[in-house]
Amino acid sequence: MLYAIMASDGENSLELRLANRPAHLARLHLLKEEGRLILAGPFPSVDATDPGAAGFSGSLIVAEFDSLPAAQAWADSDPYLKAGVYVNVTVKPFRHVLP
Repeated sequence: MLYAIMASDGENSLELRLANRPAHLARLHLLKEEGRLILAGPFPSVDATDPGAAGFSGSLIVAEFDSLPAAQAWADSDPYLKAGVYVNVTVKPFRHVLP
């Protein structure tokens, strides 16, 4: 089943985000290689593709997992969460309808 992982960044976390980005992306690339990643990306803090120093307010990942506990365990081990970039992570079942 698909699960949406919605994370909120802490204030002034851009430096931490950039420092931990390679490890965070490595996990996403593994999901992609396994054919389980639907989409992933950050929420810019301002209305711009590249928010610069304004940074990001969080992220969204939609991926396939065997169960809600499996999706939660994957989210709980994210480098951004462990480093303090994410201050809140919510995992919910997701039903893909369109497109």
